[in-house]
Amino acid sequence: MADSQNGHKSRVEGGTIFRQCQDLQQAKTRGELGDRIAVLVLQYSPSDIQRMRRNFSNQIQNITPEYRDRLTKKITEHLLGTYQRIRLLQQQGVFNTMNEPVSDLPEKYWHMVGTQCQDTDGGDAHAIRFLKYLLSGFCMLVLHEPGHPAGTPFPGGDSVQVIGGVYYCPVREKANDVDAALCPFCPALQTPDIGYLKPPVNPSEHQKQEFIEHCHKYHNFNG
Repeated sequence: MADSQNGHKSRVEGGTIFRQCQDLQQAKTRGELGDRIAVLVLQYSPSDIQRMRRNFSNQIQNITPEYRDRLTKKITEHLLGTYQRIRLLQQQGVFNTMNEPVSDLPEKYWHMVGTQCQDTDGGDAHAIRFLKYLLSGFCMLVLHEPGHPAGTPFPGGDSVQVIGGVYYCPVREKANDVDAALCPFCPALQTPDIGYLKPPVNPSEHQKQEFIEHCHKYHNFNG
């Protein structure tokens, strides 16, 4: 799915992605799932990752410059790093050694992904959004790491942290009712004693919804 500048261009329609998601649902072990994700991810090029980064940067232009710069840097690092990590693990044959059975989460996750990408307008938009979910799914379902990496900043100065090998996220339990949220599939735990936008204390329903919408808009990087 590299762009035309690399001599190869492919458009992936929602129906095709839905069938690919059905195939991903059939994986029985973490390694098998990792290998199937790698086959799909490595059809993309680094320029597709850069396109995701540009799209994400355009989506967050109205937040404060300092927060925007920190968030963009972390997300770019995460996208490129995960892409290269997948390539390396496949080359090293690591997936052949990951024989632990998958839980029921992958089946639910890929069903959500197929539905979300099927509804995206435009072939290229489908493909780029699918790439985002492939990278996130690899982190959460194969590596058992958060969909948002350690160090990802959130409003109010909080961030995803790893302490003693355990990941903590300040929004883990705050956005489960957002259809496309990664939170229900993320292995991170909720950061203890966290407020919504820090403060307020005892937030109103309006403040809770504002927080959820903010996190969904600025932390799902939907291509």
